[in-house]
Amino acid sequence: MDDYPIPYRYICVEGNIGSGKTSLCNKLAKRFNGKLLLEQFTDNPFLPFFYSDPERYAFPVEVFFMTERHKQMQKHILTRDLFAEHIFADYCFPKTLLFAKNNLNDEEFRIFQHLFQLLETPFPHPDLLVYLHRSTSKLMQLIEDRGRVMESPISEDYLKNIQDAYYEYFRSENSYPILIIDVEDMNFMKNKEHMDEILKLLGQRYNPGVHRVSIH
Repeated sequence: MDDYPIPYRYICVEGNIGSGKTSLCNKLAKRFNGKLLLEQFTDNPFLPFFYSDPERYAFPVEVFFMTERHKQMQKHILTRDLFAEHIFADYCFPKTLLFAKNNLNDEEFRIFQHLFQLLETPFPHPDLLVYLHRSTSKLMQLIEDRGRVMESPISEDYLKNIQDAYYEYFRSENSYPILIIDVEDMNFMKNKEHMDEILKLLGQRYNPGVHRVSIH
């Protein structure tokens, strides 16, 4: 029996670019032998061009992400896996709309929003959404450290806009629990104590709405 049981089946781990959401999902899925649902961002052929010329490539990059997320979720979320006690995903479908709102002009976003609403309908909300918060300056450092060439044009202002979009969404969402964890200087990949702190938080039951904690 695991020392830190989790009372949620479908858990989404969200966060800004570079926050560590995919790394945490990998660790959780391995620990709990859960199904892992990861966004395949490297498959998006428009993404490298978007970071260099966002005005030109924003619409195709967002449409590609939306359709790929939709296909993944149709396959893994709508079809229940009787052998998987937990599902860990490094995105939730509303992320599609948050990034699009930040990246598209008004006319493009109007069209995109209509497509999003058509595709979103059947998907259940996560049982728990975990948002990993780091300051934009810390994110810039982590992005630089991992050294992905296509991410080099990312600015701190861009990350701040994404962060603001998430928090605006959280303020309006009260149908499922959202756990915001401040993980500014945490390294849960290498520090067992940091990981244990996160596991303890995931083991608690939360009411719908936003809950925010800091780990030092």
